[in-house]
Amino acid sequence: MSLRLGDIAPDFEADTTQGHLRFHEWLGDSWGMLFSHPADFTPVCTTELGKTALLKDEFGKRNVKVIAVSVDDLDSHNRWTPDIKDVTGSEVNFPLIADQDRKVAELYDMIHPNASEKTTVRSVFVIGPDKKIKLTLTYPASTGRNFNELLRVIDSLQLTANYQVATPADWQDGEDVIVTPAVTNDQLEAKYPKGVTFVKPYLRTTPQPNK
Repeated sequence: MSLRLGDIAPDFEADTTQGHLRFHEWLGDSWGMLFSHPADFTPVCTTELGKTALLKDEFGKRNVKVIAVSVDDLDSHNRWTPDIKDVTGSEVNFPLIADQDRKVAELYDMIHPNASEKTTVRSVFVIGPDKKIKLTLTYPASTGRNFNELLRVIDSLQLTANYQVATPADWQDGEDVIVTPAVTNDQLEAKYPKGVTFVKPYLRTTPQPNK
């Protein structure tokens, strides 16, 4: 069964390039990003893991723990990671799950038989500190992900979790946001001291509250 937004992210135990872990325990009170790769020693995956490693400090600033999974064993992962550093200049500084039995891939519905019966699609799950799934994205094996976009989405998720706002199209951190319809006009002054602009009666904007 497909996982949906708001579902509890399935817990699991697994061996990784940084030791054995239980997923929920490893996450602790952090946000998490779990993302899958079709296989080791593949060109797109090599660039993606290197990019993620390069962005470690950006994920860290957002209290996000990153973990990747591929349906290959630990020995394969350990032979592959030096290639990633050689190609991208970045040491893989987050766990890479060994999932040769496809346990994690099946828990998270990462095998799409009409795309490939053996390898995972490029799935992304962003998980909140409450262990609930906040975002799912699925890419075909041929398309690498935009990790700066994933950081942008995480910024939006964390902002909108704490304030009654939403983010408009193409929003970037620091730009104006949208007041949610649940907030009445009588509440605006108290909730948004920076002011509110009425673009339309149903579209009200305010400067980003946490800036």
